[in-house]
Amino acid sequence: MRILVIAAVLATSGWAGIASAQSVEGRVDRLEREMRAVQRKVFPGGAGLTVEPQITGPAQGPVAAPGSPASSVLSDLTARVNALESQMATLTGQTEQNGYQIRQLEEAFAAYKAATDAKLRALESGAAPAAALGGPETSVDRAASGTRPPAVRPTASTSRADSARVEAVAAIEKPSTGDPAEDGYVYGFRLWDAEFYPEAQAALKAVADKYPKHRRASFAQNLLGRAYLDEGKPALASVALYDSYKKWPDGERAPDSLVYLGQALTRLKKPADACKVYDELADVYAGKISASLQAQVTRGRADAKCK
Repeated sequence: MRILVIAAVLATSGWAGIASAQSVEGRVDRLEREMRAVQRKVFPGGAGLTVEPQITGPAQGPVAAPGSPASSVLSDLTARVNALESQMATLTGQTEQNGYQIRQLEEAFAAYKAATDAKLRALESGAAPAAALGGPETSVDRAASGTRPPAVRPTASTSRADSARVEAVAAIEKPSTGDPAEDGYVYGFRLWDAEFYPEAQAALKAVADKYPKHRRASFAQNLLGRAYLDEGKPALASVALYDSYKKWPDGERAPDSLVYLGQALTRLKKPADACKVYDELADVYAGKISASLQAQVTRGRADAKCK
């Protein structure tokens, strides 16, 4: 009965786990044949029949009385079970080690992401500290070590400039017509026209996100990309302008978004991609763009040296 228990264990757990990488079916079939051979040798007269084993070992002495253990086969099976248990223990240890390493990578990535987000926010606000732009100890290093950078103390001149900006932004009139999407776009346009780009970006993004089915969504997303471009952020502009074309291909500002997307890609030193954008514009909106927009396309293709 002990042999039967070992066979069941091998067939249901350890053997199935290890053999998955080493020809499972062939090894299991061979093991089952050996099990049947062992059973016939241990119980040669079972069920009133005498069956010769399918696998024969080396020549041995006289056959032992029924019930005597087949020592050589049982020893072999015991050794195999021990090997399987050892391999299972090894795999378990490797799994735990891999899990620990994955947790370490996740923690490091979370620290990197937090530092990068903080750097982007500082750059967009125009008040990035020198340490955030690199140096002997970067913000990523400090975030990974759990330390915080020293606080940046505003000077009197920066405080006065900030106060003046806040007052100037507050002076921009917010329309109130009862159409929040229209009002939000017009307010964002006024901020952009006054060159308050971060404030304009926030207002325009809110319109595109909250009112995606409104007519002004295409206008807002396009102007959001232009605000990034005018602020000198062509990478962010390219993302916003591509989204404008992708999400609202039938929007009134979809062709404009492709024109400014080509300009952003040219600034990013990707003229080949810019040319593909201009080709897309010609294919999709042929005969549907204004003369002034066509003039921008002509200049854009020249800047990107399109063929």
